[in-house]
Amino acid sequence: MYIYQLSKWPAFTWDNDALAEVLAEVRHRQGRLLGKMEGIGFSLREEATLQTLTQDVVKSSEIEGEILNPDQVRSSIARRLGMEVAGLVPSDRNVDGVVEMMLDATQGYTEELIDDRLFGWHAALFPTGRSGMAKIVVGAWRDNGKDDPMQVVSGPMGRGKVHYQAPDSEILNHEMRQFIAWFNTNMSIDPVLKAGIAHLWFVTIHPFEDGNGRIARAITDMQLARADGSPQRFYSMSAQIQAERNSYYDILENTQKDSLNITEWLLWFLLCFGRALSNTDETLAVVMRKAKLWENSATRNLNDRQKYMLNKLFDGFFGVLNSSKWAKMAKCSQDTATRDIQDLIERGILVKEAAGGRSTSYTFSESVVSSG
Repeated sequence: MYIYQLSKWPAFTWDNDALAEVLAEVRHRQGRLLGKMEGIGFSLREEATLQTLTQDVVKSSEIEGEILNPDQVRSSIARRLGMEVAGLVPSDRNVDGVVEMMLDATQGYTEELIDDRLFGWHAALFPTGRSGMAKIVVGAWRDNGKDDPMQVVSGPMGRGKVHYQAPDSEILNHEMRQFIAWFNTNMSIDPVLKAGIAHLWFVTIHPFEDGNGRIARAITDMQLARADGSPQRFYSMSAQIQAERNSYYDILENTQKDSLNITEWLLWFLLCFGRALSNTDETLAVVMRKAKLWENSATRNLNDRQKYMLNKLFDGFFGVLNSSKWAKMAKCSQDTATRDIQDLIERGILVKEAAGGRSTSYTFSESVVSSG
């Protein structure tokens, strides 16, 4: 028996005393992070938001086994937010669709959640009307028959393990009306707890043919933006869930087959949220160092290839930088790559690393990244 089959569904309960200490700790940490970000200036907050949203979109898709190009995601977000950043690249419509959903959820966090908005998110996720090779109904609740139930299965086709079976499609209108009414109602539940409940409730209903996990995480981010009171994002819940996806799937499966007391799920969610807050330090450190780089007078009047490659080097998407890698990634000739690099050396931005000859490689000058 799944929890939606229980007579009191969806009257969730939880033990406030068991959650109080962890909830107070993560809310304190959340407040400190937001306070810290308020003090660093608008441009740095914008860059941190861009980094975080990029990570959020990439990792949320990665959980579902879909690998998106981070450069395309970053560029799509920057264009939609009207941000002038270096090294933008074209993005395909699948990337643009996921970005459109995430930005609508986080930038429009004060707006009500309605079924048409959810249908729009679903259509954005599947711009071709296909999931993999299969044609799916886009922008509508699923309509599978009782002989073809919606199941979460792992393992070989036809012989896999059924981890979960969602409610019959004939009751989805009723189920979603209840969920949406609850989500849009201001109540005494702590907003971070509400994010955890909303996530569980939505994935349990599983209202779409595909994309339920990504939409559930968008809803979670929307509610966390409400908890922050800001559309700017400085931590990624999706990145943390991806890092802990095995325990995420385990607690989700156990909760969906248990009782309506969801204390264990909420405890896991709060602890995961706390780790997401803690793991912002590395992202924000990169943002601060990158900001110092672009504030340095030596970086004025660089060409687009140089801006793109310096951003890539800072983000650590590749190991050793050499002229061959520069030429390949910047899509230019070897001679052009060499000239670009030599110009950056003369400006004092890059320096040759110790090894020379055929293995010549380059890195940032310490004086550039440490100066303001």
